[in-house]
Amino acid sequence: MKGHPEVVDYLKFLLRGELAARDQYFIHSRRYDDLGLHVLHQRMHHEMEEETQHADALLKRILFLEGTPDMNPDAFEPGIDVEDMLQRDLKTEYAVRAHLAEGVALCERHGDYVSRDMLVSQLVDTEEDHAHWLEQQLRLIRMLGLPLYLQRQMGEAKGGE
Repeated sequence: MKGHPEVVDYLKFLLRGELAARDQYFIHSRRYDDLGLHVLHQRMHHEMEEETQHADALLKRILFLEGTPDMNPDAFEPGIDVEDMLQRDLKTEYAVRAHLAEGVALCERHGDYVSRDMLVSQLVDTEEDHAHWLEQQLRLIRMLGLPLYLQRQMGEAKGGE
């Protein structure tokens, strides 16, 4: 099914962003693991998997609409320390949220309600899960102080991912 070129191009733009978010979460999860912050590692590994699922949904939709996917992630700068990583991840989620909202409006203008529904689902996940959780973590750092926050993030190492 041939999709509207403007919608397909925007889905390709969103795909590059999801791939970048996935890669950012990947490096951050591994940094947390290296630091012994097992709770943060597990959560960010989970976020990386969800971003991969978002990218997969976009990729499938682009192919269905007879588009040619662009699998080159947008550039990003990983964080340096725990607070910086959390802040960069939140900034990424805010950007993704804005881009998804623009994509929803674009799909509505062109009558592509299947793509719209997919983006709405990703928008809900971005707002209610990813961004909300990151906001909570940064608030906990402010309330408890970084040393107490980090102590709680050590947790127990669990087998597998």
